[in-house]
Amino acid sequence: MSFVCFRDALGIPHLQAPDANALAFAQGANAARDRAWQIEIGRRRAAGDTAAVLGADWIHWDRLVRQACVVPSAKAAFAALDAGTAAWVRSYVAGVNAGLAEGARRAPELDAPPAPWEPWTPLALWYGEHLLFGVGFPGKLWRELVRDTLGEAAVAAFALDGPEPTGSNAWLVDGTMTASGLPILAGDPHRSLQLPGSYQQIRLACPEFDVVGLAVPGVPGIAHFGHTGGVAWGITNAMADTQDVYREQLRRHPDGTVEALGPDGWEPAAVRTETFAVAGGADEHVDVVVTARGPVVGEDAKGRFSFRGPLQALPDLGFDALPKLLRARTAADVDAAMDHWVLPVNVVMAADTAGGTLHRVAGRVPDRDERNRRHPVPAWAPEHAWTGWKPMPRKPIDRFEAMANERGLAAPLGLEFCPPHRADRIRELLRDRADWTAADMAAVHTDTLQPSTQVLLGPLAGLAHAPDAAKLLDRLLAWDRHMDAGSADATAFAALRAATARRLADLPEFAALTVPDGTPPMYQPWFLVRNRIGFVIEHVLAYIGPAARDRVLAAALAEVAADDFAPWGEAHRLKPWEHLPEGTAPVEPLAGGGGDLDCVLAASGIPGLTEDYSGGPAARWVWDLADREQSRWIVPFGAAGAPGPHQRDQFPLWRDGELVPVVTDWARLEEEYRVIDRPAVFEKKPEGFGTVSIVPLNPAEDLDLVHGWVTQERARFWGMTEHSREHVLEIYEYLDALDTHHAYLMLRDGEPIALLQTYEPDADPVGECYEVEPGDFGMHLLIAPAGGSAQAGFTGVLMGVIAGFLFADPKHLRIVVEPDARNEQAAARMRRSGFTFGPEIQMPHKTARLAFFRREDAPAHFLP
Repeated sequence: MSFVCFRDALGIPHLQAPDANALAFAQGANAARDRAWQIEIGRRRAAGDTAAVLGADWIHWDRLVRQACVVPSAKAAFAALDAGTAAWVRSYVAGVNAGLAEGARRAPELDAPPAPWEPWTPLALWYGEHLLFGVGFPGKLWRELVRDTLGEAAVAAFALDGPEPTGSNAWLVDGTMTASGLPILAGDPHRSLQLPGSYQQIRLACPEFDVVGLAVPGVPGIAHFGHTGGVAWGITNAMADTQDVYREQLRRHPDGTVEALGPDGWEPAAVRTETFAVAGGADEHVDVVVTARGPVVGEDAKGRFSFRGPLQALPDLGFDALPKLLRARTAADVDAAMDHWVLPVNVVMAADTAGGTLHRVAGRVPDRDERNRRHPVPAWAPEHAWTGWKPMPRKPIDRFEAMANERGLAAPLGLEFCPPHRADRIRELLRDRADWTAADMAAVHTDTLQPSTQVLLGPLAGLAHAPDAAKLLDRLLAWDRHMDAGSADATAFAALRAATARRLADLPEFAALTVPDGTPPMYQPWFLVRNRIGFVIEHVLAYIGPAARDRVLAAALAEVAADDFAPWGEAHRLKPWEHLPEGTAPVEPLAGGGGDLDCVLAASGIPGLTEDYSGGPAARWVWDLADREQSRWIVPFGAAGAPGPHQRDQFPLWRDGELVPVVTDWARLEEEYRVIDRPAVFEKKPEGFGTVSIVPLNPAEDLDLVHGWVTQERARFWGMTEHSREHVLEIYEYLDALDTHHAYLMLRDGEPIALLQTYEPDADPVGECYEVEPGDFGMHLLIAPAGGSAQAGFTGVLMGVIAGFLFADPKHLRIVVEPDARNEQAAARMRRSGFTFGPEIQMPHKTARLAFFRREDAPAHFLP
């Protein structure tokens, strides 16, 4: 698979290939080179092999992934792909495997190339990444505890499904609201902020399509956020409820078989035992049991339970949508592609250059009994079986629209949503202008207004307080309610909220909300009341009633009234997630910034526990349909995953709310490397060097590469520094037409490292300047810029390969070279390689120094 990787000033890869499958190969190879450690951890997370490198803390994750049958499910989903998508994914995987060796050299966490990927590995990585994403099945275990402890009415008081809040935003303004008259889309997916980042800025270009967007390393294509030039799209999590929990009754027979009680009585269940390694510890064993509902994923005081999601009903992860998105030309094409989407369920917006827009939910949500959506249900009760799929809602866009995980378009598909504060604030910011530009959207991304302050401050304003508390309350009531990094008032509000959360968690009525006995460690974060309550203060205050509410708030205000408050940015620091080998020290928290829970800039710690945060905008993007180069984006750290100048260079810009332009002009990019897949005329694998191939030069296809090499100052002795592209093409097309002269590229693992030319001296001007012997064969060698020549012994390895190639023809007895007499570097190279120097000769265009290398002088390992 041939391709070229260009980079812009921020190191963002722009990949160019002759067809879609070659481009998928390029994307895989780039992911392996740039993100080897990240995608290796993704592969291990999906396979349940994480504890082998990250240690015992990951045992519980590996156990869950194996119990949930992530790999078998991914294998089945790959087998069900249409033939074209399967070939495309295979090409991506082949690229990953081709790039792993180089990636391992760049990744300090790896001391050897990781295990090769299987064709289904990207599907497993995707499924594993989203197994507990958004509205996950453990939330139903939590709701069951609240119901059983406090009653059904109390469940709404804790109506946020996960142990951490979701905070993604997206919005669209149509042409009536922009300066250009064409739509603009923008948004910011909020995820755990990882080093390296969970999204990779990338460009994928081939004759069929040219797409910029945010890719998930380890997964082909651009799933969530992309701009083809003609159409652009973005998503947020729909907060749909797609996973059910079934209480199972199991019985094991003496022969090891297992049965589960289903609606029609006892039925066989699949069972096996898997083993996985743990760094520094003994191997772990896990029983994997799969019933007719789905895999058994835990046991608590009430017994065993299984979960069922869309993939347990149909072997489909939605990957058939991915190549269709790359080929989209209109919003209608995006709509059609999204008909194939499965998980996670997303609210999608799209717009095209003809003014078309799209606003819909995409994914697969089961239709079933309402009780399934609320709590675990008995596996043996027939009324809890699934009956089909819910229709995906959609609605037209009238001038503008925003989505932020709130109840709204996706309301029929879920139970718990984020508060409407962020979506309402975005709409408020958008509605008053009709001249929006892409650059203006940064002000929306970084809006720090905290809309929910009145929940705490409103009731306090009507109460009597001690002098210190009254003074602090007056200060907060006068505050502009913006959670800006430099605001000490923002810190004061956060302190009041934290004290409130702690006091709510300590109320006697919530004392029984403890982790139930026997709850698997993987699910325990869902049951930590002190952690959860800070995200649902608004609901809990309403639940306990006005009198208790006022007591809690007044006590919290008094608790923090005498505190000194530093600027918010000093308390509110980013603490990114890192997947580090066992024994590696984590990164220190990074300089803080603005934003908070319920702000559009939704970056929140755990109120009541810590203000340091590890979740926030995993990217910010703006797609301009009038001019793609006016589009903007940013990621929290950088384009590169390995140490280097682009690992964290975007962090200061991201922290300060800045966006950088999307570059699409190829002339503004710099070629980093290219890989050429062409039948070799000779190939050799020098030990520890990789595969060196010699392939015929294609003058037209390789013109950019060769012109770039021969016109550099370092190639001045090649005599073409002033040549135009047309002149260089003419020269090599002429050589290609000759039987006596040939041009080749030398490749190292597919990457061009040198230009080799051969000739018969009798048919060349050099033959008129010395006495040609029978068996003489001439050559020229130009090593590529940064082609690896800095590596010790690089030239010697190349000369050994060239000698093997030329002496493979028994008629060739002596290699002849005639470098420019001034080219001391070439002379030194020839001398080190064992050439014997002859006389200087005068040629029409230079004074040359002859040098010769005889077959009988070649070391045995040089010869074929």
